[in-house]
Parts: sequence; structure tokens; C-alpha cells
Amino acid sequence: MKEANIRLLDNLAIEANAQIRGIEQIAKKDIDRAYGGIIRAGKGALVEEMCKMLVKIAWDELGGNEKSLSFPSKKVPIPLKKDYLAKIKSTEIQKWIINNYKDFVFQAQVDVHVFIGNIFALGIECKAYTENAMLKRILVDFTLLKTVYPQMQCTLLQLESQLTGDYSQINKEVIYGSHSTHTLLSYFDVDLNIMTLLEGERKVDKPIHKPEWFKTLETAVLVKTVEKIKELLQPFI
Repeated sequence: MKEANIRLLDNLAIEANAQIRGIEQIAKKDIDRAYGGIIRAGKGALVEEMCKMLVKIAWDELGGNEKSLSFPSKKVPIPLKKDYLAKIKSTEIQKWIINNYKDFVFQAQVDVHVFIGNIFALGIECKAYTENAMLKRILVDFTLLKTVYPQMQCTLLQLESQLTGDYSQINKEVIYGSHSTHTLLSYFDVDLNIMTLLEGERKVDKPIHKPEWFKTLETAVLVKTVEKIKELLQPFI
């Protein structure tokens, strides 16, 4: 990896660790918002910021044109499936839908939309942590997006894992996953790439913004994550 990019990742790790350590102080000072909400929002925003930087570095490592890479936040309109009409027993409701068909749209999105030129190359959901009830929603969102962009790669980038199994054992050569997560994945036509940044399963009673349970984000993990993102972006170079 380029030395300049290693330095960027070093700085990113330092900044991320500082932000995690400082989140609680911010939450305690804000009297207008709920403490827990500030903590969750702060960690989620941090993962999203890191995500975009990691993608930029991965694209640079591949030799991609910086101007071709973008992160549009616009939602993707998903139209109503026409074969759904045959399942509706009420003729009045059928006629209402047919007469107003263009209005039947669901606006779908995930946290980060990575476009290479006009191609939606990579969708990334960014989480402070993920457990399997949350994963169901993520898989539905990706399923909807892939009806419009079937070539899109799908990724979950999480600070910590609560998916059980070995998703949190980030230094293993082979991560097998968990029984419950693989079972969920088997019901969706989504090849979900799960990337975890911090070692050790998330514990509800041991939040990492508390000094006694703080987990350090290592540059080596960010390097490994960039390599995975490079693999996902390689077909679009």
C-alpha cells in the first residue's frame, strides 16, 4: 500500500479513537437530546465518515480516477411490482392502483452509495453495531436496491458485531459467521460482505465509549478493510 495512504489510515485510526473516547462528554453536555441517542448517532456518523475515506483510499490504490468516484445520497425509487395486482381481491383497490400506478414508489437507500461514473458499484450499510434483527432490515433494503441495480455489491461495515458467531474475531484468517446470520442470508439473494472493525463481541453492559471498556481501532484493521473494499471495486476499474 502507498505510504501516503498508510499515513491517512494512521490518522483515521487516531481520529476515530479520539471521537469514541469523547462521545460521552458531548452527550452529557447536550441537554436537548437523549443521552443514548447522541451516543448511537455519534458512533454511526463516525462509521459512515470512515467508510467514505476507506473507499477513497481503496479506489486510489486501484489506480481509479478520483473524479469518477462519488457518494450521492439520493434515494432510489422502487416501483410497485405489477404482478402484485393479481394478488389483490378487491377490484376497486386494483383499479385505484392501476389508475395511480406512477405514485406507487418506495424510496430505498443504504448509508453510503458508491458510484463509479453512472454505475452504482457498491452499497454500504454503516453501523455502530449490528445484531440479527437489524440485519433483516438491511437485507430487505439491499434486496430492493438490487431490483434496480443488480450489479451492485452489498456490504455491511460495522464498528462492533453482535451477530454472534465469529464475526467479531477480526484477526482470524477465515471467519465462518454465525448460525443465525447464515440462516437469514439463505432467504435473500444478497451476497453480503460483512466487515467488522473492532475485536470482540459487543456487550450491551460494556459500551466502548466508557474508558474501562474502550477498544482501540488499529491501523492494521483499516488496511485489511481497504483490501476487502479493493476486491469489491476491482470489477468497476
